[in-house]
Amino acid sequence: MQHFPIFLAVAGRRIVLSGGGDAAMAKLRLLMKTEARLTVIAAEIAPDIRKWAAAGKLQIIERAMEPGDALCASLFYAANEDDVEDARVTAIAQAEGALTNIVDNLAESQFITPAIVDRDPVTVAIGTEGAAPVLARAIKADLEERLPSSLGVLARIGKTFRHAVDVLPMGRKRRDFWSAFYFNKGPKAVAAYGEAGVLPALENLLDDHVMTGAVQGHVDLVGAGPGDPELLTLKARNALDKADVVIHDRLVTPEILELARREAIIIDAGKTGFGPSMKQSDIDALIVQHALDGHHVVRLKAGDPTVFGRLDEEVEALEAEGISYRIVPGITAASAAVANIGQSLTRRGRNSVIRLITGHDTKGYADHDWTALARPGEVAAIYMGKKSARFIQGRLLMHGADPATPVTIIENVSRADQQIIATTLAELEPTLSRANLQGPAITFYGLAPRAAVSQAQTLKELA
Repeated sequence: MQHFPIFLAVAGRRIVLSGGGDAAMAKLRLLMKTEARLTVIAAEIAPDIRKWAAAGKLQIIERAMEPGDALCASLFYAANEDDVEDARVTAIAQAEGALTNIVDNLAESQFITPAIVDRDPVTVAIGTEGAAPVLARAIKADLEERLPSSLGVLARIGKTFRHAVDVLPMGRKRRDFWSAFYFNKGPKAVAAYGEAGVLPALENLLDDHVMTGAVQGHVDLVGAGPGDPELLTLKARNALDKADVVIHDRLVTPEILELARREAIIIDAGKTGFGPSMKQSDIDALIVQHALDGHHVVRLKAGDPTVFGRLDEEVEALEAEGISYRIVPGITAASAAVANIGQSLTRRGRNSVIRLITGHDTKGYADHDWTALARPGEVAAIYMGKKSARFIQGRLLMHGADPATPVTIIENVSRADQQIIATTLAELEPTLSRANLQGPAITFYGLAPRAAVSQAQTLKELA
């Protein structure tokens, strides 16, 4: 992020613009929406700018800019449409303490003006750091269509009512009140009675929320998918929007945690195979306690919570306390990984059964039906199998598996640093040790990458 987005207080402060033509008018149409004191300095002034000055919207200084003209200005725009003159006046403004912007010159500007969706006092600013103005305009058009014109009225009246809402406790109770106002009661009041109906609707809504008493906690047990935020389900995304508390495991990516509400409490309850871990009983107690405190809790697990996710233990802890919960499935690593090697988990004539197995459990290396797995054509997705790879290899070979059986390891499934390693059962070790994988990995026994995927991976490694 090269430009940090802020909203600058400009009411009553000076904004100076040098230029009197088309570029100046384009900026002034936006700046006149503010409560700043606007000054336009130019030797030649367009008729529209003169009309705005006559209407008291801005002040004109009809000459070229001179030292002292930008004193006490908070912002300065150079819009002369002349590179030499813009550089000259910008140097003056910077010397006099103003933040400066040269129209259509990103490199020399100290700040940029974003595309804006105006529902005063609600303002949405969209910036692409100059990389994609067309994209910014498209987003602006989409938001203009989505945000009702009454939103500004509701926000303005709601702002005056905020002190009255102090009777509600902070957190979910208060958020539920404002959500009901902005997305239900408020728009209905405007549609039925106009602006005059908004305040009575607010008062009635507050009475209803005060009478309902303490809010009950709730838990969403959410699958975060394999790591790519775009593979997050809509239900998972909506749960993160509402969460007061997010309790996540070690494999949930930072990009997905970024989607949680800024005010949410984020708690790392990660487990590491054969390493330091928070006890499951402690995680259960943590989830329960936050829910009993009235919070909306999201228990966020990588992949799908129903696949090696200790889901039943957490559900049982919630049921014991009478806490409501919902299970939101996610894309498990096996589904995402097999797609990324161009294969499917089952195939007619090859295998009608797919085994999802774990390389280790709470007691150490996990034991399985090795005789069945060793049969030709069997396919298994092995979770948490890096450290147990030699054990798995030995068991399969011992039970008659073909040493040439394909094995594929996918590290960091779906992420930008995903790595695909194709080998055979005979070469699983030492291949895995030589690869020195640091991220989470899933191993496919009985599947090789499709040829086109394998070729693309080779080209990527050579690049």
